[in-house]
Amino acid sequence: MADLGHRACAVCCLRDLTRVFVPEYRVLTLSTQWQTTWDRKMLLTYLQPDPDPINFVTPGPIGSADIVINDTAVYQTVYGFGAALTDSSAQLLYNLKTQNSGSYWSLMDYLFNATDGANSAGFSFIRVPLGATDFSAKNYSYDDVSGDTPLYDFNIGATPSYVFTVLRDILSINNMLRVYVLPWSPPGWMKGSGTMDGGSLNTAYISVMANYLLKSLQGFQSEGIPVYAIGIQNEPENSNPTYPTCSMPVSTEADIGIALRTYMNGNGFGDTKIIGYEHNWADAANYPVQLMQQAASSFDGVSFHCYAGTVSDQAEFTSQYPNKEVYLTECSGTIGTDWWTDIKWYMDNLFIGSLAYGSSTGLMWNLALDGNGNPKLPGTTSCTPPCRGVVQVNSNGTWNVNQEFYAMGQASKAILPRDAGGPWGQRIGVSVGGELNWALVVGAYVTKRVSTTDWNRYSIVVLNWDDSESTTWNPQPVTATIEFRGLQATYTFPVGVTTLWWYGPD
Repeated sequence: MADLGHRACAVCCLRDLTRVFVPEYRVLTLSTQWQTTWDRKMLLTYLQPDPDPINFVTPGPIGSADIVINDTAVYQTVYGFGAALTDSSAQLLYNLKTQNSGSYWSLMDYLFNATDGANSAGFSFIRVPLGATDFSAKNYSYDDVSGDTPLYDFNIGATPSYVFTVLRDILSINNMLRVYVLPWSPPGWMKGSGTMDGGSLNTAYISVMANYLLKSLQGFQSEGIPVYAIGIQNEPENSNPTYPTCSMPVSTEADIGIALRTYMNGNGFGDTKIIGYEHNWADAANYPVQLMQQAASSFDGVSFHCYAGTVSDQAEFTSQYPNKEVYLTECSGTIGTDWWTDIKWYMDNLFIGSLAYGSSTGLMWNLALDGNGNPKLPGTTSCTPPCRGVVQVNSNGTWNVNQEFYAMGQASKAILPRDAGGPWGQRIGVSVGGELNWALVVGAYVTKRVSTTDWNRYSIVVLNWDDSESTTWNPQPVTATIEFRGLQATYTFPVGVTTLWWYGPD
């Protein structure tokens, strides 16, 4: 470690020579920044550091805040950010494609282009419902023939065709996309209520439901959509009679997972993950823990929603099952809320905070909705007040992205593979000291390289929320020092979110 620091200092002192003989990124230098500021003057904007370069040098006094990177502490891989492609989202996007193809492809590139350094968010994780949700035109499952226990009438084509069209378009832009699928309800005839809207599964149909999920995987495969993971039931502690939901006890979900894992292993889906729970932080100490107690060998991990409890509740699960994966898979914005207040909450709780508590993803609810939070399933009481999409698609063939886009985009820039086919970012250790340590919320990441001779990319995502919002509005930039391997750089963070890159040897 001492030799590395000596070499880095020597490089910094001789930077004029190194610019001639080696690539610029070989210097321990803050090389790239992406920024979204509270006043919207910067919106996921790429810019070079000022002054340029900002080198890591021999440490001096710390700044008002002091960010200390510990890259010897390496945690979970982060697979990215995104949202749910509901039927409503897919319908709006497909209509945009029909109405204004150029606008559609421009939007899709801005959302999903994951090329290193591209002017885009690089979303890389999509959640797709199996059957109807509260954001569908009508209620349907893949087999609505009552009593069809062999599932002879199973039909993946019940999915509106525009869902698969949009998914294939996304994959044409980002072939690293991970697709996660799960139902909001079993077919109504499998439930005691006789309807997809509320109620619970008749346990006589546990093996049938497991087969239904297997056939769903096969159906997506037939449509050319590779599936990364499948869930058993969205929000198993929620039964709402106005849209597809299903109350599912832990024992039922465990039994379905055990049967499904056997079916998947025997039908070419052994590498496809099964994710359990899929509900709020508030019950992290109970439902997902009990699920692992009953069926740990069948489930790769669990997922959380943000609507009850706090992000720190994730530790109630990870402390007991540190080797199981954790995903943050749903949170929704609400139409009419404050742009900057939302971004602060998202970064603190989701796109920095949830990752700090072990999540490998950060996903919002609907990828796209209109300006009124529509279209929705007729008669549903969900999303009151109206939910906001990551993207707003307008009837005149235009679109605009909302605060969710910028929050996720800033986080995404830190973890995307540096090389084509290369590793994803991993969370590493970080702490914040100094008199203004409270002003910065920081996540730190390392992205390894394909070639062992190339230096790793190190990234930090920094929220500066020193805006005195609770008293007199007074946004203040924070000058911070960044400590890395015995060296120090200094950077002034405006009020907003900043993502910084630098490179260093493994």
